[in-house]
Amino acid sequence: MNKFFFTFDKTKKAKFLKKKLLKIYKSFPLNQANVIIVGGGDGFMLHALKKLVKYKKPFFGINCGTFGFLMNMNNEINLNTRLKSSKEINLNPLEIIVKKKKITKKLLAINELSLFRQSKQTASLQLKLNKKILLKKLIGDGLLVSTPAGSTAYNLSVHGPILSLNSNQLALTPISPFRPRRWKGRIVNNTNKIEIINLNIKKRPIAAVADNIEIRDVKKVRIKISKKFKFTLLYDKNKSLDKRIKFEQLKKNLKKN
Repeated sequence: MNKFFFTFDKTKKAKFLKKKLLKIYKSFPLNQANVIIVGGGDGFMLHALKKLVKYKKPFFGINCGTFGFLMNMNNEINLNTRLKSSKEINLNPLEIIVKKKKITKKLLAINELSLFRQSKQTASLQLKLNKKILLKKLIGDGLLVSTPAGSTAYNLSVHGPILSLNSNQLALTPISPFRPRRWKGRIVNNTNKIEIINLNIKKRPIAAVADNIEIRDVKKVRIKISKKFKFTLLYDKNKSLDKRIKFEQLKKNLKKN
């Protein structure tokens, strides 16, 4: 029998789910539990994953948000029954070092790192791959580095590619590029180390957003896939994250045709 640790968002739906589940199941301390149950939306799941990653437990999300791409359906089926037939998905996040004037911050991103202009001025960025210049100067609203798990989120909305979950790739996608106007981005192997430099810090300030954490006035960022951290997500049979990504790829291809 599974031992659950429960964590819930503060929305009305999540509070209702909390009341219902805690009448049926006992919530064990994290050091005794073998599964973490997350009630909320995608944003809350991202927060819970990063907050609780050190416990090295699998996560099973129950959707109390809108789309719930990282979550399972909110239905009445017994949790132990669902987990018995669940599929395990492992995700390695982006490990990010953000540098500003005298401060260095370390962040994790499961979906993507986004770099945005933070004033009326467009961003002016240089992109390096393993210390070699890939793009000397990108002028536009920003740049996005996406994992396969995040490739159907913000990355897709700015016309980036959808990556298969086991592709071992990252998507570099420009946000409203002005120069070079026809640069559509690049798909790179996730063994690469990426560096993005702000070429004009004073006139063209930029902000870095790792999933839902923002740092402003950024000088440069360094990005690589983390080998240290791994997230394990559990999904209902036939509704796992990789199947959802394949479905989004199919929809995108149908629109093209």
